[in-house]
Amino acid sequence: MSAGASPSAQRLSVSALGTHALLFETAGPLDAQVQQRMLALADVAAEWSEVQEAVPGMNNLLLVLAAAAGAGGELAQRVQRAWANPVARPRTPRVFELPVVYGGEHGLDLAHVAQHNGLSTQEVVALHSRATYTVFCLGAHPGFAYLGGLDARLHTPRRAQPRLKVLAGSVAIGGAQAGVQAQTLPSGWNLIGFTDRKFFDPTAAVPALLAPGDVVRFRAVEVLT
Repeated sequence: MSAGASPSAQRLSVSALGTHALLFETAGPLDAQVQQRMLALADVAAEWSEVQEAVPGMNNLLLVLAAAAGAGGELAQRVQRAWANPVARPRTPRVFELPVVYGGEHGLDLAHVAQHNGLSTQEVVALHSRATYTVFCLGAHPGFAYLGGLDARLHTPRRAQPRLKVLAGSVAIGGAQAGVQAQTLPSGWNLIGFTDRKFFDPTAAVPALLAPGDVVRFRAVEVLT
């Protein structure tokens, strides 16, 4: 893979988080190509003896170090070289199809998303369920996946006033991203539907259903008004 002249070829900014962690960030655009490259970098860094854990985020990478970052400068240079010369790692993404009931009491913002974008509610459902999404990273709360791949015609700013209780399973849009609430918590995202899939189980061997790199598709089973 060639770095070329794309924004992803720029050097990563580096910040120390305490004495045992380094955060690397790119100023590149928020897109699947950059995010896949960040996931590949996480795979590489996770194999280094100095790294206890490699945690990919939204266009960034957190390295938790096995010891205090006394040699952090040398490690940072290794990360920069790996970023500039990425090595493709074979990945077979898991694919999840999520049944969704759009609208109704769990999709209170479906009409707002339609109006904001000059669409009908049926067009919103069609565009949302037609796309293929990639899990960029997990964050916000346990099990919550930030999904890239939302059609630009559905981009809708988050609510100025967050709701204090949004049920787990609520399908939502926040700006340029899609997501599904993994736990019942406050949220300012626009709610457009509901799925009965469970995204976080603290008793399971792997608590989170989704992981970075997974593929998600939404299947419309009903549209309520």
